[in-house]
Amino acid sequence: MESFDPKPMLTKYGGKTISETPFADAQDPKKLALERLVVPDANGNQRNELYPLQVGFKKHGQSGIEVSDWFPHTAKHVDKLAIVRSMWTTDSNHGAQTQFHSGRHRNDGEFPTLGAWVHYGLGSLNDNLPQFISLGKREYWNKRDGHYLGPAHDAVPLRIDPNHPLDFNQPGSPFAPESQAIGRNLIQDLNTLRGTEYPKDATMAARIASYELAFRMQQSIPDIVDFSKESASTKASYGLDKAHSKDFGMQLLAARRFVEEGVRFVQIWSGADNGHPRRNWDSHEDLERDHRNMAAEMDQPAAALLTDLKRRGMLDDTVVLWTTEFGRMPCSQGGLGRDHNPFGFTNWLAGGGVRGGVSYGATDEWSYRAVENPTTCNDVHATILHLLGVDHKELTFRHNGIDRRLTDVAGRVLGDVIV
Repeated sequence: MESFDPKPMLTKYGGKTISETPFADAQDPKKLALERLVVPDANGNQRNELYPLQVGFKKHGQSGIEVSDWFPHTAKHVDKLAIVRSMWTTDSNHGAQTQFHSGRHRNDGEFPTLGAWVHYGLGSLNDNLPQFISLGKREYWNKRDGHYLGPAHDAVPLRIDPNHPLDFNQPGSPFAPESQAIGRNLIQDLNTLRGTEYPKDATMAARIASYELAFRMQQSIPDIVDFSKESASTKASYGLDKAHSKDFGMQLLAARRFVEEGVRFVQIWSGADNGHPRRNWDSHEDLERDHRNMAAEMDQPAAALLTDLKRRGMLDDTVVLWTTEFGRMPCSQGGLGRDHNPFGFTNWLAGGGVRGGVSYGATDEWSYRAVENPTTCNDVHATILHLLGVDHKELTFRHNGIDRRLTDVAGRVLGDVIV
């Protein structure tokens, strides 16, 4: 409710309990729904007082969609965005990250993620680069991405630092090229022998493929993260000239360059690595301070990515998803924070095949629960696969006698947000 789903009722009745609002009637389902969850905890931290919006909103673009003042750069692109305001999930803790990536609750076990399925289904556009890259400190509780699809479909984590473009890749070698060739050939011979002995060992095959890819990445990665080839205006647009947005800006600029070179899927994490476990988007203590700072780190780079992709003619065939794991509560926690809310949150899509300037679905007046066109992560996954040219019901993998798929037995394409 402080990003893309404004709720002025929270400000109007801020500081009041639900019983002190016009919804005080004990039979009113809105009151009952809120009061079932909005109660003090053992320490008295969780209060049932509505917490006013901590930021203002303005209408933007021809669509007139309201966007928080914390996202002034992204707001300029609102006519490119399909904003989904009716997301919900079944996990009230941070396992919701795993649910959004894999489509399954973490109590169900570990399952392949969206990026792994895209990697599995669409294959490679550039054999010198990973097809599934993860930037930033990943925090979700899946230990791997591929799971039963195989380890070859795990994300390759990269740290974007132009001065150290690839970990464990030192320039030069004490060995002559001929000696290096002998070593590589020996490894290939040993791998071939092992592969003959264990032809169905997926882990072995993935390890061999990763070594070969790592060798090719030594040549390709340094060039991609060499931002000296970008103009000063491009780098400034991503916020590389500002301390607070430089790191995130470098990740998004690198993402554009990776996609430009044929990488299929890039995921970028915001907020997990600032030295404070809850001084980020998970703000239980001081939401205004933390979310304002986090928005400033990512707003300009995110807007620059959309501008850059459009200018280069890449936005028409590149899908951008901006998402979180769950929402925040309409009530206060500890006075200045908000607790987790799995029943309503917002994300947006832009780019290839996405209908811009639309708002889909809605939460109630408190931003507590999705009430219009409730949407799950399975629906978002089905829609993204559709935009990439894949039928989510047809992309399957036989595992333990079951034709598995990313969307399980759920998922629907959100026809109102696509062209």
